[in-house]
Amino acid sequence: MGELFTRFEGNPIISPDNKSWRQIGTFNPTAIELEGKIFILFRALSVDKTSTIGLAISRDGFNVDEILDEPIYVPRAKFEAKRVEGHSGCEDPRVVQIDDILYMFYTAYDGVNPPKVALTWIYVDDFIELRWNWAMPRILSPPLTDDKDACIISERFDKGFFYIHRAGGVNMVYDYIEDPRVIEPTQLKSHLLLKPRQDWWDCLKVGLASPPIKTSGGWLALYHGVSSDYIYRVGAVLLDPKLPHRVLARTSEYLLSPIYDYEKYGYVNNVVFPCGAIVRGNDLVIYYGGADKYVCVAKARLSDVLSMLCYLGL
Repeated sequence: MGELFTRFEGNPIISPDNKSWRQIGTFNPTAIELEGKIFILFRALSVDKTSTIGLAISRDGFNVDEILDEPIYVPRAKFEAKRVEGHSGCEDPRVVQIDDILYMFYTAYDGVNPPKVALTWIYVDDFIELRWNWAMPRILSPPLTDDKDACIISERFDKGFFYIHRAGGVNMVYDYIEDPRVIEPTQLKSHLLLKPRQDWWDCLKVGLASPPIKTSGGWLALYHGVSSDYIYRVGAVLLDPKLPHRVLARTSEYLLSPIYDYEKYGYVNNVVFPCGAIVRGNDLVIYYGGADKYVCVAKARLSDVLSMLCYLGL
């Protein structure tokens, strides 16, 4: 099996510290490049197991130059407020820029009902100036459905925006939606996009990793696959450039798996979980959670990632 990505020698780049809101874990980051800086939004887990979103800023994409003392996004709605002792809050963000707005998709969880996809948004200027004028979140999940790992592709298609999520907890599914800010959850159909492969490294469940990236051959979407022994690894698919519900290719081998201690041992062992990726020069740089405890970064030649795609196993 493959290990295509090269880890940054300074991993992990963000670790839990003595601040109560991020004392248990800092992990599952998304990332976006704005004005030459990489903004890394990560999930933070507090001592009472509440998840919020923190922010770190990097100029070179690897070394953290600044990490804010307080979270930039906290639970505000009933569907993500803690109802019982245990996990709750705002988890695993993915950010997409469309025009002058940043859309943040995340998992909202109240500890009682199934996890749901939530959406908020903020103007780019406000974000860069650290003015946290986030829109009130709304749910983008079918009713009474376990749903996570969501994002839209950053361009509109003839049928609307392409919305990827994981309704039902096992398969990657999709819907075309007119506007994520006004979608009615009961209208979602959750068509199958990608499913696990029996007896493979992704046999238990699959879910979107980072937001899809446009390439000359189509939309490159990283995904995480879970094996029967609950090891999280990373693969990729290539989606049709104009009809993204068509999967053109899929990696047979995984591209990243837990091999270092910061990926094997943590709050949840044996997990590599990217929620963010950027292209810098010829490199695809991914930002991922290690063992549900750390923020890590790795890179590979984009051309090498694309060369790993094949039709085997579709």
